[in-house]
Amino acid sequence: MATPAAARRDRTHYLYLAVIGAVVLGVVVGFAAPGVAVELKPIGTGFVNLIKMMISPIIFCTIVLGVGSVRKAAKVGAVGGLALGYFLVMSTVALAIGLVVGNLLDPGHGLQLTDAARAAGGKQAEGASAGTVDFLLGVIPTTLVSAFTEGEVLQTLLVALLAGFALQAMGPAGEPILRGIGHIQKLVFRILAMIMWAAPVGAFGAIAAVVGETGVDALKSLAVIMIGFYVTCALFVVVVLGLLLRVVAGVNLFSLLRYLGREFLLILSTSSSESALPRLIAKMEHLGVSKPVVGITVPTGYSFNLDGTAIYLTMGSLFVAEAMGTPLSVGEQISLLIFMIIASKGAAGVTGAGLATLAGGLQSHKPALVDGVGLIVGIDRFMSEARALTNFAGNAVATVLVGTWTKEIDKERAAEVLAGRLPFDEETFIDDHAPAPAPAPAPAATSAATPERRDEDRREPAVTV
Repeated sequence: MATPAAARRDRTHYLYLAVIGAVVLGVVVGFAAPGVAVELKPIGTGFVNLIKMMISPIIFCTIVLGVGSVRKAAKVGAVGGLALGYFLVMSTVALAIGLVVGNLLDPGHGLQLTDAARAAGGKQAEGASAGTVDFLLGVIPTTLVSAFTEGEVLQTLLVALLAGFALQAMGPAGEPILRGIGHIQKLVFRILAMIMWAAPVGAFGAIAAVVGETGVDALKSLAVIMIGFYVTCALFVVVVLGLLLRVVAGVNLFSLLRYLGREFLLILSTSSSESALPRLIAKMEHLGVSKPVVGITVPTGYSFNLDGTAIYLTMGSLFVAEAMGTPLSVGEQISLLIFMIIASKGAAGVTGAGLATLAGGLQSHKPALVDGVGLIVGIDRFMSEARALTNFAGNAVATVLVGTWTKEIDKERAAEVLAGRLPFDEETFIDDHAPAPAPAPAPAATSAATPERRDEDRREPAVTV
């Protein structure tokens, strides 16, 4: 009866085995022929750009469907306020952990700043984001459609929220538009599923270029900061996020990470957490978190909940200060932490953003240290993978936590999904396991406990098998 769906999942299983093989092959080519490997960089960049092309329409459709189907605007505001409050607290915790570990490791001791590294650090500072005011003004798009053409996540979020609230105010007159956007969402996810078949080629090009550019020498000389950063990120995810998830939501962290295993593989092979953003939205909805919570928490988290980037900023700052022979005092470290809380909000979930934010933060806080950023350039691509993985895990956990706090998660369904009894449809990215809704929406039809949630989570009709 379910043979077609099973066959589709089997094919995608082979796809991700191919991604693993492509990563291994890319590493081999990067070491064996670095010159050739560097020339393969456009292949990886092209694949990531294909994924990023789909982010704006997916965010727009998800948020409009979620917000537009909710009858009380205050409910959306509560979700957004709770999410932003959580992001601020967790970013501060991550920054503090980075400071503690950075002081314990003392990783920059004994390194020398060369003229080449000094120039590289100055170059990164030139590409850093401007200020907090410019960042906030940048949330407003030039036109209503430029948010989609420029690929800015927060701009798309703003436009989608406005459209969702407008449809919410239209009442029954907005239902045809919501149904149309629902069909567009199915189309967008189908296109994304087609793009994913290029993942092995993209992973090969991206990994080969990184290994070819970096080589072994940089890894050896900077192993302490790199390994220390990886261990710190792992401890943050397992101890801090894992404990929160267990206490608040009663969910096992490793079950959630296993459920998102393919997304982690995709991030590892592309060094970009944005490459997995569309899949995270689809999988969190499949897990049982309501559309409004997913639509608001995930896109906002990609700009405001960058735990891995926060750890990187403080550890990187201490590393640079130590390497240049001007270690920061406790007071300077605290003021740096406060400054980085703001600076980290301007970093996007893409490769290189963390390095530019670090350079910009040091330039504003202590300009004498900017040149030292060049010491990290050689290994930043490897550290960006840990940043992206940690950011992604933090946003997945945040979505479950916010869903739990707002009572917008189906815990029974989540348990079934995490146990593997309700598998995710890799072909359509649309939840086809829910029962089909009634042909015409009837306001008083469903249970009194959570009427809005049942409507919005089961909007897509089930595929007959």
